Parts: sequence; C-alpha cells; structure tokens
Amino acid sequence: MSDSLEQLEARLGDQRSRRGAPPLHLWHPQLSGEIDIRIAADGTWYHQGDPILREPLRNLFASILRREDDGHYYLVTPVEKWRIRVELHPLQVVDVDEQDGRLVATLNTGLRYLIGDEHPLVPEPSLDGVAVLQLPHGLSALFARGAWYRLVAMADSEQRVHSGDYTHQLGAGT
Repeated sequence: MSDSLEQLEARLGDQRSRRGAPPLHLWHPQLSGEIDIRIAADGTWYHQGDPILREPLRNLFASILRREDDGHYYLVTPVEKWRIRVELHPLQVVDVDEQDGRLVATLNTGLRYLIGDEHPLVPEPSLDGVAVLQLPHGLSALFARGAWYRLVAMADSEQRVHSGDYTHQLGAGT
C-alpha cells in the first residue's frame, strides 16, 4: 500500500465511530495486506521508515489497532484490515496516579485505564519483570521509565501495588 499518511488519515477518519471507541469487536473484514507501519520497542510509530510525528494521526491509528489470535497486529476498519509490525508492545503507560484508592494509568494516546482485574499488570520477561498493562482488543502497554519508577514508589514494603481490591506483586515472574 503506497497511500500517504494524509490519505490514510482521511480514509480512516471517514470510517471511525462518531462516539467513543470504534467497535473493533464488530469489524471482521478480510485481510487487505500489509502496510509499512512499525511500532518500535520505544513506542515510536513509523510509516515507510519515517516517524509519525502527528499525535492525532498516531492516536487515530491506535484507536483501530488490535492484536488477533495469530499474534499479529492489525489496523481494522469495517472494510479493511492491514497488518502492521510491533517490536515489543504497541502502547506505553506514560503516567500512573492514584484516585480514590485505585491506580489509573495514562497511555501515550491520552487514554486512561483503571489498573485492576479488567486491566491487570503482567511482567514483561524480556525487561526483568517491568510491568505491562493489559488492554482491550489484545493490546498491551509497557510502562515508560518515569511511569514505572512512579509505580514502584507506590508499592508497599513487600513490593506490592494495590488498586482497589486488586494487588500486583512487582517483579513477579522474573
């Protein structure tokens, strides 16, 4: 696919849900092919080797991204499905804070998720157990360094973090 980013943005923007998150669980088009989009291990998105610098465009792509049972990542619309490459995790947790006894993770897309049973933390074995936040549609977000240090600072003396009734042992699985 040789579309420019502007053409992709226009096509995808026309097909996005007008309210809230797009209903990816309802969209099951046939594979359209591969598109030269790569998400590097540091969270940088690239198109044809160049970084995608426009945050709204990156966030648009992230809103239609899912990981399927085959382990691959796809940008999905009601009529198209394009495979992309992800080196480690597609998203990053850039901040974590506490609200009313619950931990809230902020992603590099601006979306916020309550850490808990619905969105648990799991260790990333390749990074000495640094946590990864499980997200909808088979996605995950690796903690950026600053957010990880902040989460570690929130841990109790036994290196557990608590979010409501949910508890996660930091460093588990290492």
